[in-house]
Amino acid sequence: MCLRVLEIVFFLYFASHIPITVFIDLQALLPAHVYPQQLQDVLRWYAAEFKDPMVLDPPEWFKSFIFCELLVQLPFFPIAAYAFLKGGCRWIRTPTIIYSAHVATTLIPILAHILFFPFPLEPHPGPQTTKERWVLVSIYAPYLLVPVLLLLTMLRSQTYNGTTITTTASKKKRK
Repeated sequence: MCLRVLEIVFFLYFASHIPITVFIDLQALLPAHVYPQQLQDVLRWYAAEFKDPMVLDPPEWFKSFIFCELLVQLPFFPIAAYAFLKGGCRWIRTPTIIYSAHVATTLIPILAHILFFPFPLEPHPGPQTTKERWVLVSIYAPYLLVPVLLLLTMLRSQTYNGTTITTTASKKKRK
């Protein structure tokens, strides 16, 4: 895939993540009165439609991930969005590697929880069937797949990792 196409995908990922974090994800941490009723209703609809009780009644470990999203990731989102929209910004490499490793690491327990936890039906029903679990996994999966793609791009791309292919002619010049 062309690097510029990946950069646009990364830009869209980070730019879209800002409102998702502020208006949806942070509802798990902040008091309800911070959010207008319409946003609370959107969260309740999502939780009911996709059987995601973690957003309405988050376990403490999930809250810790949202807390990291607030303190570490949210400030990074506009910086990363800018860097990838501009393209070729080598200075974004190290922060992106840190971000990617962090987010990919947090998604593993979230996905495992979705797939294997025996969710209760009350007070907020979680996924009960295999299909419901895989639908919820598919909602969270991009937040694993894009960071892994980011990590691989930062590690492998000559533009971002600063390595160049040594040619035979340049080897001869050094001799």
